Amino acid sequence: MQGTLHDRRDHLARFLTLTIAALLCQGGSALAGSAVPLPEKPEGARFTEGYQVAQVRPEVYITPDGERVYVDPYTGDVIGVERLTRRELRRLRNRGYYPRDAWDERGYDQDGFRDVPDARLQEAYPDSRQGTYGRRDDYRDDREEMRPEPKRVERTPLPEPAPKRVSPKLQPDVRTAAREPEPEDQTVEPQPQAEEPPRLEARGPLIAKAQVLLDRAGASPGAIDGVKGSNMANALAAWKEITGKPLDLADEKAIDAALAARGGPAFVDYTITNEDAAGPYVASVPADYGEKAKLERMSFTSPAEAIAEKFHMDEAYLKSLNSGKNFNQPGTVIKVANPGMRVLTPVARIVADKGREQVLAYDQQGRLVAAYPATIGSSDTPSPSGTVKVERIAFNPDYTYNPFKNFKQGDNNTVLTIPPGPNGPVGTIWIALSKPTYGIHGTPEPSRIGKTNSHGCVRLTNWDADELARLVKKDVFVQFLD
Repeated sequence: MQGTLHDRRDHLARFLTLTIAALLCQGGSALAGSAVPLPEKPEGARFTEGYQVAQVRPEVYITPDGERVYVDPYTGDVIGVERLTRRELRRLRNRGYYPRDAWDERGYDQDGFRDVPDARLQEAYPDSRQGTYGRRDDYRDDREEMRPEPKRVERTPLPEPAPKRVSPKLQPDVRTAAREPEPEDQTVEPQPQAEEPPRLEARGPLIAKAQVLLDRAGASPGAIDGVKGSNMANALAAWKEITGKPLDLADEKAIDAALAARGGPAFVDYTITNEDAAGPYVASVPADYGEKAKLERMSFTSPAEAIAEKFHMDEAYLKSLNSGKNFNQPGTVIKVANPGMRVLTPVARIVADKGREQVLAYDQQGRLVAAYPATIGSSDTPSPSGTVKVERIAFNPDYTYNPFKNFKQGDNNTVLTIPPGPNGPVGTIWIALSKPTYGIHGTPEPSRIGKTNSHGCVRLTNWDADELARLVKKDVFVQFLD
């Protein structure tokens, strides 16, 4: 039967050839008027280069790969291959001619599809590409996936429903009751129980207000700078011991109420006076002790520095609150902290806690009345251990540098007397201890208290050292805790 079909095709081809030859002999116009129109090349089809199609419509086949193959009905040769559009593939699938979408597992290339690798192709379509037509050089080569396949989405199992409450008096609230975790709990996302309290910023106006409140209560945070650091953390612990209750830094209303009860608002306006602007001031403070000894006084260097110390503030923070203000001009109104009154309760015992870098002052009954951030000794000149006593107290002292008794500074090999002043080595206060050369004193750099070392002594801010000096007297015990 197949041989008979080929014989008929051969006879038909010879007949068409003879007919065309006869028409050519009669004239080109007759040929043009009776020629059968060639089929248009389908869009997207690729025909074999140089192949002449007979003047009959080619046979069309759909492969398992979703390709439309054009075959010359007389020669049996493949003359073109066309990929179907997605819409055509869906239509064929719905009609039962094509089992699935071509793009299910194939990815995409510049034409919208990619071929399945051989290993997967043999599993999906055992007869494809190796069947009737064979593999041709003009076929598109198999390609690797050009973009990653989407990750598989796994649904997290829902938690088991909570048991119903039987009685509010007998059954604990299931939302907060503790329970042992079950194995499946490890894969279940935890359900939110309640809104978390707002996180407090580590710096800002509310922190500064709290620092003023702590300062008024005797729980000194050091220089008021609006920053929640280690000095303030220690001050908060002291506040709790002094008042018997913690201070909630997130509760601004409670802080404002406590400020009102202890002296009013945290910040007030201040007008720079003629005395503030006049000084006297020094242009700069030399680091070398020999140069310090040449000065008449270890004064402040500017009105801003003097005003900052007067109101227990960090100088940089004071300037940030009053940006653009001229501190050298009398009559300028600026905003300053309002520290309030000093502690008045006499101190019977002092503890210098090296670990916390804090000095704690207790009254006769053993109650904490004041706490100050401190710099206590250093690795090269450690502070003493055990218990000593207060020997004497000096306000606004000069300072005797003796390289033969304590530390050596720079190239200074002789005894020097450095004049008094807030920028002197011991600030404005010297509380001498029973151990020679050691004492509790002030500092020229209040913002560095608790952050730098001291030459074996106990260093406080000038205002904290001044307050403590007015609360103690000779023979008060000072205990050093390692």
